[in-house]
Amino acid sequence: MNKIHYLGSLLGALTFSLFTQAQSSPNIIVLIGDGMGLTQISAGNYANKNTTNFEDFEIIGLLKTHAYNNLVTDSAASGTAMACGVKTLNGAVGISPRNEKLTSILEHCQAANYSTALLATSSIVHATPASFYANVISRKQYQDIALQLSEHDVDIFIGGGKKHFNERDDRRNLIKEMERYSFVKSIKKYQESTASKIGYFTYPDEPPMKMRGRTPAMEDLFQITLDKLSQREKPFFVMLEGSQIDWGGHANDLDYILTEFQEFNEVVGKALAFAKADGNTIVVVTADHETGGLALTGGNIRSGRVKGGFNTKGHSATMVPVFAFGPGAKKYSGIQENTAVFEHLKSLVQ
Repeated sequence: MNKIHYLGSLLGALTFSLFTQAQSSPNIIVLIGDGMGLTQISAGNYANKNTTNFEDFEIIGLLKTHAYNNLVTDSAASGTAMACGVKTLNGAVGISPRNEKLTSILEHCQAANYSTALLATSSIVHATPASFYANVISRKQYQDIALQLSEHDVDIFIGGGKKHFNERDDRRNLIKEMERYSFVKSIKKYQESTASKIGYFTYPDEPPMKMRGRTPAMEDLFQITLDKLSQREKPFFVMLEGSQIDWGGHANDLDYILTEFQEFNEVVGKALAFAKADGNTIVVVTADHETGGLALTGGNIRSGRVKGGFNTKGHSATMVPVFAFGPGAKKYSGIQENTAVFEHLKSLVQ
């Protein structure tokens, strides 16, 4: 074989190797609607004149949400189950019932050279996003969770809760200590940033509800994040939480739920559009639990009017839907424990 043919064969083998590696390591997008049970999705559908982006999923299943020792879970236990694949005690974040530190799917992805991002409409140290990077006995250890994020290696994070980083009991300013990160203060600066690690605190504490003017729009932040990560020439993992669907349930406020769901639905649409165009991205959409025991009691599809009633201000134990699209999506059909979110995603990470 002459040198030209040899080099051509070598280049072809290298190209095939890179192609197959990329194909075996899909991008992962996990979208969690906190407190979003089937009734919340139904309400959002009817309020949106009988259509949502959820209808574009071909694979739909159900997840059992119970905690390790409690039929009714909280966000910490359910977040840990989905992020780390282990049922645990209510209140625990990234910790097993035996007080063992757990490794999340985000961290498995990091070990496989993925880029990673976390976005939330709550503070970034809230239970669900924290389940992907922190290990604490109590979800209320906000300052400890913030410290663990400051020492972590997440590439991009967006959410409220700045005060847990720079208004601390130990008087440390974690933001100044996080020298690897570029911190931006507006969506314009976020879009313009070319930094490899970016932190964006949207609010000092918990962000307000959408009905009271929360900005920026999460679908815009999500799209910018996808654009940034897709330019890095390696697979990525993104978890986004629509946190305040849950808060609307706790408040027994249907309008609150519907406006938060509407924003989340826009995010789902952008995730599906990206995955369909990319061809090697799995999108998983689910909830950690249902909140409020919501029942739909009336309304009008043509006008988008929905009536409902609640039977609790807390969580319920009903199963929640899971929607999947892309490589490995078929594994999410049927009825499974919520730990399946972790298990199936981990099987895709090479």
